[in-house]
Amino acid sequence: MKKNLKLGTVGWMICISALILFASSSLRHELFQSTAWDLGIFDQAVYLISQGKPPISSFLGFHILGDHAAWIFYPLALLYKIYPSVYWLLAVQAAALALGALPTWHLARQAGLKESQALAIAATYLLYPLVFNINLFDFHPEVIALPALLGAVFAARGKHIWWFCFSILIVLGCKAVLALTVAAMGVWLLFFEKRRLYGAIAIISGIAWFAIATKWIIPFFGTEAASIARHLGRYGYLGSSFPEIAKNLLFKPGIILEKLFSSDNLGYLVLLLAPIIWGISPQGLTPLISAIPCLAINFFADYQPQKELLHQYSLPALPFLLLCVISSLAAGRGWLQHKRAIILWSLVAFLSLAKFTYFGERYLKSLDTWQATREAIAQVQPLGNVLTTDEIAPHLSQRPLINLIASHSPPINLKVFNYVLLNIRHHGLSSNQDFDKILLNQLKNQPEFKLQYQRDDVYLFVNN
Repeated sequence: MKKNLKLGTVGWMICISALILFASSSLRHELFQSTAWDLGIFDQAVYLISQGKPPISSFLGFHILGDHAAWIFYPLALLYKIYPSVYWLLAVQAAALALGALPTWHLARQAGLKESQALAIAATYLLYPLVFNINLFDFHPEVIALPALLGAVFAARGKHIWWFCFSILIVLGCKAVLALTVAAMGVWLLFFEKRRLYGAIAIISGIAWFAIATKWIIPFFGTEAASIARHLGRYGYLGSSFPEIAKNLLFKPGIILEKLFSSDNLGYLVLLLAPIIWGISPQGLTPLISAIPCLAINFFADYQPQKELLHQYSLPALPFLLLCVISSLAAGRGWLQHKRAIILWSLVAFLSLAKFTYFGERYLKSLDTWQATREAIAQVQPLGNVLTTDEIAPHLSQRPLINLIASHSPPINLKVFNYVLLNIRHHGLSSNQDFDKILLNQLKNQPEFKLQYQRDDVYLFVNN
């Protein structure tokens, strides 16, 4: 009875957290702070799949499977068959992130922690700043892998083979690079958890899927140039191709060591560990073997967002950081042992690092054109081709062709668009005010375009 009471408490924690997360991401979207990269990309792809059309992203210029081989979009499209809405993606993300607390609680109990400690670990997960921050940064399918990774470990320790295989399958479907995390988890399960069958399954499936995704699926559905730009651009200091990078890794270790022991990486490590440093001890570090691919990718990247707790890049490491804490507590180690102290530390970390303050400043910057933007969007008909800004695009992405006003891109053929929607006052991430004013004058001087709506520096042109 007492166990059911504690589990019920965890259930309420999950429900409340899911509602908070969904409300936060929805409010951000309503305030025109979500962006084409990545919410618009994924909304367009899922919508097209639900309509039985090839999910060719007009933002990327190729099939969505050519991005990260994430086939999880196909089952997600079933939700859009009920009713096509971008809020399905935000709801799935909020639910997946909150649901991770359930296997976290079960893993803590499985390791022998007291019920109060297990409850504290579940709260630690929900209050880990990365969980809240990822939820605010548009939508990313790998959030679905978070509870699946935790569930896979729980299944392996409990010897539930089919549940383990299902969890691994879900993880692999979320993003190709997660196959490396699965393979590394297999090494940990094989050599340190003594789960030989489960370790072998994870290693083989992880390596096999990574090879299939990177050698066949991504090149087939995408383009080689786009793949190199998207996946190697952040490691340009190591070379411009996979063979060159491999050569430099082997014969120029000084480059690697200099990058590895940089101040940026030290700061990143502090951010990762600060919320759970109280529960880290040498006795519980072996789960971090599973996090090596994720951490290595981030440590060696020449891209600052991979060294913060604001984006999705650190997500694969979180389950194994929590497992380190659980292992330490199970061994009687860790600075904090009592529920209140653990939750208090987690709350302080959340208040210090979670970006809820964005709602009081950053997310209100375009409030002065909010009403005008909504009115302009309401006049755009479904399926018409649209050219617009990064922040408006996710509100109109359910159509085959939508592109961004971008100052750095080659000249675009305006005649292919039925609508051009500008916000001169808030130009978007890809453009600038000077470029938008030039485009505005160009549209005014083209007889085929009619100015249909104008208010507060928001302009909607329709192609006659």
